[in-house]
Amino acid sequence: MDALPETMIAIDPAAPGGPEVLQPVERPVPRPGPGEVLIRVEAAGVNRPDVMQRLGFYPPPPGAPTILGLEVAGTIAGGVRDGERVCALVAGGGYAQYCVAPEGQCLPVPGGFSMVEAAALPETFFTVWTNLFRRGGAKAGDSVLVHGGTSGIGTTAILLGKAFGLTVIVTAGSAEKCTRALEIGAAHAIDYKAQDFVAEVKRLTGGAGVVVVLDMVGGDYLPRNLACLAEEGRHVSIAAQRGPSVEIPIWDVMRKRLTLTGSTLRARSVEFKATLADELRREVWPHLEAGRIRPVIHATFPLADAAAAHRLMDSGDHVGKIVLEVRK
Repeated sequence: MDALPETMIAIDPAAPGGPEVLQPVERPVPRPGPGEVLIRVEAAGVNRPDVMQRLGFYPPPPGAPTILGLEVAGTIAGGVRDGERVCALVAGGGYAQYCVAPEGQCLPVPGGFSMVEAAALPETFFTVWTNLFRRGGAKAGDSVLVHGGTSGIGTTAILLGKAFGLTVIVTAGSAEKCTRALEIGAAHAIDYKAQDFVAEVKRLTGGAGVVVVLDMVGGDYLPRNLACLAEEGRHVSIAAQRGPSVEIPIWDVMRKRLTLTGSTLRARSVEFKATLADELRREVWPHLEAGRIRPVIHATFPLADAAAAHRLMDSGDHVGKIVLEVRK
């Protein structure tokens, strides 16, 4: 076991701002507490909540590092598991050479996966599993609508949905992105800039509507989403990019007996996340090990170029995941 250094390079902006605030700085190497492991980070995923934190709208929960980053892949440093290849969901600290993670939130790097691919798994897989399948109750044979179909969340929903027998309808912002969504495995892709997605969903489902809507848009999309739902349908909110408030048609909710739910993941308990990790290991990891699911990686950047990674995410031009390479 190599001796640990006292300091490391990390991305820990001193103030909110644009991508330019994401500059490498020196920070102390964290020390794991009870039930935690220290990971030598080789790759870290970039996610929309990182952008919100950078802008000052999504502060880390109490006790979490101010260093950005919610998912990592690397090797455990020290202890009985020294050298073990893992990926992990963390509440912060991922954009760094070392990161502490609760043991229960670590999952094995699937066989044949690079560290970049493994780093692209935790945040979106935990999110989609808990919201589409757990809260949304999606099961084989169901039709579901997923907005942001070429985002990290969207591509993960396509991959998991296809693996578990769902008919996944997505929206995306261009004909090119719709084509990519279909290539990844979506059953249907709607260009929301050129088509009315409510009318298209009704057409594609023969007027029945979808069983679940997974929504990261919020705002004025919510009543339109409700119009897409079948009777007894479920609407699951995971973000509100177009605003947190809107009027909803209560009579439609009553008439179709709809369920409106949603969740955030970052502030949930370690115990809850460990339970999710166990479910993913049991239900999803066999698909990864067998090569039936591989994350869609759009681009990688060195850790020192985290600003460039965020500029790409801000542009919306990516399809799938953006990953930082911490050690090459």
